[in-house]
Amino acid sequence: MRSKPKWLFPVLALLPVLGLYACLRIYPIAETLRLSLFKWNIISRRKPFVGLDNFVELMSDPLFLEAIFNTTVVAFGVLLITIPVGLALAALINSRQGLRRSGFYETSIFLPHVVSLVPAAMAWKWIFDARLGPLNAFIGWFGIPAQSWLFDPVLSVVCLIVLCSWQAIGYAVLIFLVGLKNVPEALYEAARLDGASSFQAFRYVAIPLLKPVMLYVSVITLISSYNIYAQAFVLASDVQGAPGHLVRVLVLDMLENSFRNYRVGYAAAEAVVLLVIVLVLTGAQFRLFRDRSRA
Repeated sequence: MRSKPKWLFPVLALLPVLGLYACLRIYPIAETLRLSLFKWNIISRRKPFVGLDNFVELMSDPLFLEAIFNTTVVAFGVLLITIPVGLALAALINSRQGLRRSGFYETSIFLPHVVSLVPAAMAWKWIFDARLGPLNAFIGWFGIPAQSWLFDPVLSVVCLIVLCSWQAIGYAVLIFLVGLKNVPEALYEAARLDGASSFQAFRYVAIPLLKPVMLYVSVITLISSYNIYAQAFVLASDVQGAPGHLVRVLVLDMLENSFRNYRVGYAAAEAVVLLVIVLVLTGAQFRLFRDRSRA
């Protein structure tokens, strides 16, 4: 009797998962790419083909360019804060493993990552409030005048970076802790025998071994930061809930064009631009870390 090929069972076992992934991931991406070439107002059956006209219009749209700029600033701001702070906190917690309350510290740092976005943004909006927020009361003790945090174009972006970094650091610490726990203790002991201090052992032993972990954290952080929406919507909303334009980000601009301006094809073109940006930046990070590993 002819035996069945060994690859048949794995393929059959993966088919349901691959089918579900194709329905939930591949198809929406393909449909977005298709819609970006049409002009559709979501309430009409007509979808006239316009080719690349949506993309050409994007390049001269001041709101889109502002959204791209703000989103990029926020994404890289969050990345520059999350990686060093997350790595430092992970190293500090890892050095205190086995002591009392180490689990409490890990939970406290990770907790912001699992808090719902809207309640967290509402809490930070109260902190940044110009009249009643505790932040202005705190800086007032040092003689610094009260700031209109959420009504200034620059400060509002800074507030968004702080909020997103606060939520992202917990996940980064968790991943870095896993990486640090897998660094062999023998390497640290060898470094100490060579006269290296604790910091030097961390710098020249742990960090090079953590490069794959750092790559993963940086990619996830950058992708998540480019897809922020709820935080910006809550921080930039007035008392009636109407979204402001001081913290305009790309996903917010896409949703407004889709469901407020009824320009689905135009919003799909924005989504394609976002996809290209994320793919390019992810590829650049992979290449950067690969080149550093070879060096």
